[in-house]
Amino acid sequence: MNADTDEMKAVELNELDPEEQPMTEDHQETEEEKNGSTKLKAPGAKFTGLSKEELIKVAGTPCWVRTRCVLLILFWLGWVGMLAGAIVALVQAPLCKSIPDMSWWNEGPLYQISDVEAFSGGLYGVAGRLDEINQLKVKGLVLGPLHVVQQDEPLTLDLKYVRPFHGSEDAVIILLERAHRKGISVILDLTPNYLGEHPWFSSTSVDGELMEQAKAAAEFWLDLGFDGIMLPEPSLLSWSDDWWKLKAAIQGNRTDYIKKKVLMGVVNNVSAEEVFQLINTTGFDLILSDLLSQNEGRERIKALEVLSSQRDSVAWGLGASQKRHLSESTDHTRLYQLLLLTMPGTPVFTYGDEIGLSAQGSEPPEMIWDTEEEEVKGVAFNETAERRAEQEERAAVKKWFKSISELRVKERSLLHGNYYSLYSSESSLAFLRQWEESARYITAVNWGSTPEKLTLTLKPQEGVELPKKAKVKLSTDESLKEESSVSLNSFTLAPGQSVLLQFPYTG
Repeated sequence: MNADTDEMKAVELNELDPEEQPMTEDHQETEEEKNGSTKLKAPGAKFTGLSKEELIKVAGTPCWVRTRCVLLILFWLGWVGMLAGAIVALVQAPLCKSIPDMSWWNEGPLYQISDVEAFSGGLYGVAGRLDEINQLKVKGLVLGPLHVVQQDEPLTLDLKYVRPFHGSEDAVIILLERAHRKGISVILDLTPNYLGEHPWFSSTSVDGELMEQAKAAAEFWLDLGFDGIMLPEPSLLSWSDDWWKLKAAIQGNRTDYIKKKVLMGVVNNVSAEEVFQLINTTGFDLILSDLLSQNEGRERIKALEVLSSQRDSVAWGLGASQKRHLSESTDHTRLYQLLLLTMPGTPVFTYGDEIGLSAQGSEPPEMIWDTEEEEVKGVAFNETAERRAEQEERAAVKKWFKSISELRVKERSLLHGNYYSLYSSESSLAFLRQWEESARYITAVNWGSTPEKLTLTLKPQEGVELPKKAKVKLSTDESLKEESSVSLNSFTLAPGQSVLLQFPYTG
C-alpha cells in the first residue's frame, strides 16, 4: 500500500501545471489537455518546398519551356490585338468638330449705356450698378460718348476730356477696374460729333486732322484700360488715307497672350450685302447695323442668311445702332429679346431693354431700378396698384431676359451653332441653331396681329434632321406650356408671341 502511494506521489511530482509548461512546436495545448485527457498526435513530415537547385532543374525541363513560350506569345498577341482594335475604333469614329476660338465680344450680349447720367447719375453710378449688369450675363458695356464737344462745332472737340457732367477721368478708371474684376469688358463710343447731324461733321469725308485726333484719343483711352473703340460710318472711314493709322492704333500689337481690343463700327440704312462687304474690306472686328429695324418678313430672313456665315463679325440690335430702346421700335419686347439672343451674331441692347423701359419724348429715359418686392408708400391706393402692376411686369420681362441670356452663354448650339432657316412669312419666322452633339434649339416668333400656323421644314442638309416633335423650353404663348411637346409639322403661334423649342442630339 505504501509502495503504491509513493509511486503515485512520484507521478504527481513529475507533472507540471499546464500553464507553466513551455509552448513548443511539438506540444500545443488543447482543450482536451486542460480537462486532463491526453491526445496523441501522429508524427508527420513538415513541407518545406523545393530548393533553388530543384526549381532551376524543373524550370529547365522541355515541358515548362514550351508552356512559358506559349503564354508569352498569347500575351503579346492579346496586346497587339487590343492596340489594333483601338486604332480601328479611332479611325472609324466620326470626327468631332473642334470648338472654335471666340473673341470675348462673341461670347455674350453687349449692353449699351449711351447716357450715363440717365442710367445712374454718372460714371460713379455706373460703377455702383455693375452687380445688376453682371446678372444679365453681358460680356461687355458700350459706354458713352463721354467727351467734350458742341453740336456741329469741330473746334470745340476734345476727345480725351470727359464732360464734367458725366464725371472725371478718375471715375472712368474706377469703373474700368470694377468692371474688369467682374469679367465685363468696356468699349468706348468715340463718335466725334454725337450731338450733331453728321457724326464726323461731314457726310462726304473725314478730315485728316480729325482722323489724327481720333487716333491719339483711341491710344489714350485704350492705355487707360478700355477694351475697344466704337466708331460710326465704317464706309466713310475706310476711304480716308489715314484710316490705316487709326485702325492700327486700336488693333495693333495683338498676340495670343494679350486681350484683344475690339474695333466696332455702326451703320444705318445699308443692306445686308453692304454690311457683308464692309466686314470683309474695312477691317472692323464687329459691325452693328439696323437691319432688323428697317426690314420685316422675308427681308429679315434674307439678311440672316446673308450674314449668318459672318456671325463672328455681325452685331444685331433693334434700334441699338441709333441708341434707341426696344420699346421705341416694338410693343413685343420679350419677342425681340428672344430673337436677338438666339440669332447668330452678337446681340446689342440699350440700357433698360431688359425691363422693357419706355422712352418718354426725345430725352433719354431714366433707368428704373425698382423690383416687384419693393413696397410703394405715400401714394393713393389706385396708383399703388398701378405701380405694383408695372413693377411686376418689369420683373417678369427681366426674368425672361435673364433666362434666355443664361442659355445664350452656356449652350453651344446658341453660342457656336450653325443657322438653318425653317419658316418665314411677312409676320413670322423660325430657324434652327445646331452644334455637333449638343442640344438643338428652334426659335419661332410671330410679330403679326393674327395667329400664324407654322410648318417647319428643313432643306436637305448632311447630318441635320428635324424630329417630329420638340419640347417647349421657353414661351410667351400661354397655349404652349413649358416642357410640353409640340409637333413640328404644324403648330400655331399666337400674335405677338414667341417660343424657344429644344430637342436632343440622338447620334
